[in-house]
Amino acid sequence: MIHSMTAFASQTGTRGATSWVWEMRSVNARGLDVRVRIPDGLDGVEVAARAALKKHLHRGNVILNLRLSPEDKSAAMMLDPAQLDVVLKALDTVQERAFDMGVTLAQPNAADVLAQRGVMVQGKVDDDKSDLAAVLIADIDPLMADFMAMRQAEGAALDSVVRDQLVQIGALVSQASAAAEARKSTVAAQLTAAMQRVLQNVADVDPDRIAQELAILAVKSDVTEEIDRLEAHVAAARALLDDPKPAGRKLDLLAQEFNREANTLCSKAGAAGLMAIGLELKAVIDQMREQIQNVE
Repeated sequence: MIHSMTAFASQTGTRGATSWVWEMRSVNARGLDVRVRIPDGLDGVEVAARAALKKHLHRGNVILNLRLSPEDKSAAMMLDPAQLDVVLKALDTVQERAFDMGVTLAQPNAADVLAQRGVMVQGKVDDDKSDLAAVLIADIDPLMADFMAMRQAEGAALDSVVRDQLVQIGALVSQASAAAEARKSTVAAQLTAAMQRVLQNVADVDPDRIAQELAILAVKSDVTEEIDRLEAHVAAARALLDDPKPAGRKLDLLAQEFNREANTLCSKAGAAGLMAIGLELKAVIDQMREQIQNVE
């Protein structure tokens, strides 16, 4: 069963005042390109994540991202006793100075005191991340399982499409074989007629040389080898689809060989019917190559 290189998975969790979101996505690539984005201070998390990715993946452009956020971003406000003492002492000094100068000031209330800078401060959030790192590492395996399940599901869809395209290619190759067989007499007659037109203006031509040239032309127009190779490629592609090992690169190379043989078939066609089959064959092969680009 083949796997797709395109997939997405996410995992969420909460511990104390912290929540997090794991996100993992991938698209096709020639090799394995892994990018991991983990916040600082989480010892061992990135190492564990990279190890899991390299264990399960062989190809693809993969991005793994972890976002952390406190559940209550504005922690509870707390009274700073030291700063309160400073403010109260300052107020007392102001009141005494004003009394000495004969100035009467209104007495500040509690709200006035609390409004002074530094009297109320934001509570500290426990930033010990040692236990959090262990919890995050435990999330990696479930995340990877979801990700691989999606890759497998996408791969099953690709497998079905590519197998259908191989059936189409096999049918077109059979049609090409029949068309090539049917055109043999026509090709022979065309070659003979062409040679006779040339000989009309040439004297003393060796009959053996004529036969040799006709044989060479006949070989150049023969598509038997191309048809045989296309049939072999179809069998090889099906074997790769059945192979449990990653086969994306091999399938990609094989698709190039498919295309090469189809091009040669078209160049040797020499008949409208065979040319039409060759062009349709190229179209299906191009469609198959597009699908194969996503196979791991």
